[in-house]
Amino acid sequence: MTTVMTEDPLWGHPQVAWLTRVARRLRRVDQARPWVLDTALVLAALLVFGLLDLRTGRQHVALVRTGGLPPYGIVALQLGLILPLLWRRRAPSAVLGAVLAVFLVQWSLDVSLHSDIALFIALYSLARHGRLRHLGFGCAAVLAALGLAAVRVPVPLSPLVALFFLGSAATAAVALGLGIRLGWAYLVALRDRAARLELERDQRSRLAAAAERARIAREMHDIVGHNLAVIIGLADGGADAVDFVPQRGKQALQLIAGTGRQALGELRRTLAVLREAPGQDPPDVTMASELSPQPGIAGLDALCERVRAAGPQVHYRTVGQPEALGAGIQLAVYRIVQEALTNTLKHAGTDTNARLTVAAEGEELHVRVEDTGPAGGLPQPAHHPPTDPEGEGHGIAGMRERAALYGGTVTAGPRPGGGWAVDAAFHLTTAGGSPLPRTDSPT
Repeated sequence: MTTVMTEDPLWGHPQVAWLTRVARRLRRVDQARPWVLDTALVLAALLVFGLLDLRTGRQHVALVRTGGLPPYGIVALQLGLILPLLWRRRAPSAVLGAVLAVFLVQWSLDVSLHSDIALFIALYSLARHGRLRHLGFGCAAVLAALGLAAVRVPVPLSPLVALFFLGSAATAAVALGLGIRLGWAYLVALRDRAARLELERDQRSRLAAAAERARIAREMHDIVGHNLAVIIGLADGGADAVDFVPQRGKQALQLIAGTGRQALGELRRTLAVLREAPGQDPPDVTMASELSPQPGIAGLDALCERVRAAGPQVHYRTVGQPEALGAGIQLAVYRIVQEALTNTLKHAGTDTNARLTVAAEGEELHVRVEDTGPAGGLPQPAHHPPTDPEGEGHGIAGMRERAALYGGTVTAGPRPGGGWAVDAAFHLTTAGGSPLPRTDSPT
């Protein structure tokens, strides 16, 4: 079941839209010059309620009682009630205390004024801008002062009824202040959350881009590094044989051309994937050869043949049915073997013997590539990457990263008696495979 969220029709009303625009403009002005709104509030209160008190005081309206004070006394009380509102946002607790003190003095003199509205404005300001732990004390003090006013209110009402209406006004002021405060807090929280989500989105994008760059660098290293090592080995062998066996030199050139074409095809395939934009249609059939499937266990025979063509003797043996594994782990195995044989060709030279074993037994997959080292019995650590993880080359680190993607591990180091060995171990259940029967198949 799908829930469709619809906008409240109230927000589309013209008057509500107009009020929203006005509120946004006032908020921008208030954020730029906060003193303007407070000054305008004080001037409006003085003009409206102050003049109304002076005018109705002379006419003896029932709601206003001057208690026999001269006009300057009434003006002094009005200023004492209204002027502190200039600091209502910077010091709301102190403003409420000052207004409450003048309010008590005024009612003790048996004077009632329209300017008493300042008490409710100060209470609203405390709920809106003040510390919440001061609000309880402020409400209690205001309620006590309103009790005094209810007893002396100059209208024919019982003190309880007068206290009810005055308390309702105070409650409305507190509720309005808290409501606006909570609304603003909610908006600020939404803005912070949106900013955090945007930051997290950017971070995820950067991490994804970094991971993709690392993956592409790994692929390019495997493709270019291996094929260049084979080409260099073939070129060195062909250069040595051209004076004695010209036919071997011609064969080496043909193998170099074939290896170069294969490397070019893999590079085109990788670059075609990079050029494909999100949402773009897949490449057409003319690029089918460039977008051939990624190599796997079945491609290890051809890989060994290319390395043999460069000079080393490579013995390849499989145990079980590793070709039945998933495409992802097969690609990881292929790249690990490719990198290990490339290192053998690069560091041990062409006069070495290498042995490759891929064994899928039960829930375990083991890959081992070992060689006998360079001819002449030179110290092996001087020709292979160091075993220190902080000093090793990108090749061994890349092999470990590929194995780690499928829950596997890679160890590399000198063999007892000379040579170098690379071991990779995978747990097929963790890597997404399944237990396989054992079948020896030497190649």
